[in-house]
Amino acid sequence: MKRLWLLMSLSGLSLGIQAGPQINVGTVYDYLDGDKSTYLKRVFNSGDSTAFVKVNILEIIYDADGTAREVPVEAQADVSARNGVMASPARLIVPANGMQGTRLLHMGERDTERYFRVRFIPVVPEKEDEFAVSSEERDEYKKNLSAGVNVMTGFGTVFFVRPKNSRFDSVIDDSPGTYRLRNNGNTVVVVDEFRNCSLKSETECEPTTKHHVRAGNTFEFEKKPGREYRFNLVEGDSKKTVRIASPS
Repeated sequence: MKRLWLLMSLSGLSLGIQAGPQINVGTVYDYLDGDKSTYLKRVFNSGDSTAFVKVNILEIIYDADGTAREVPVEAQADVSARNGVMASPARLIVPANGMQGTRLLHMGERDTERYFRVRFIPVVPEKEDEFAVSSEERDEYKKNLSAGVNVMTGFGTVFFVRPKNSRFDSVIDDSPGTYRLRNNGNTVVVVDEFRNCSLKSETECEPTTKHHVRAGNTFEFEKKPGREYRFNLVEGDSKKTVRIASPS
């Protein structure tokens, strides 16, 4: 009986996905420059019904061994004393085939770089959610969604808050067998669109990757014979294309 129910659910999934909100938040990584205090993040809804979206923020803390943990952003009674990032508004009503924006606002000291996980979570509005809708509108929304199986997918993004006095200092060691980049600055450097391909055929490539090199950390790879390595080195607004061949 369980198996029959599962098959029925899966068969109806494709139909359910067509109904309801479908949100998209664009880029997964966002960066707040040292001379800025706010960042506009847009949320798109390509579905056929309104999306009610909660914005939830956690701070990513890196321990000495590089292990990351996520903790709630410190909130105080006096909002002006808040230390971290807040979303304004933190509740979004995004119409079908429409867009709404929230501003990510940093408050507090910016002596060192900080990292935040920003989650955009579509929900069915309840009274305690504080969305500006009436009880009748909430009930009508639930009734429309109950017509089929709905999968409302949320998104988690990473928000890099650069220090006020950002400084880039990438030290490159390009030896015959190894390429090494050490970040001696005080803010993240991005190794973007990293590709490892065969010199004989550009179609023989490993999956393209993206690497964030935090201050004090190193990115490196071994140069293998017959391979070519390509990537963009991004330091804030500056982008440089790097191409390294390692002949057989």
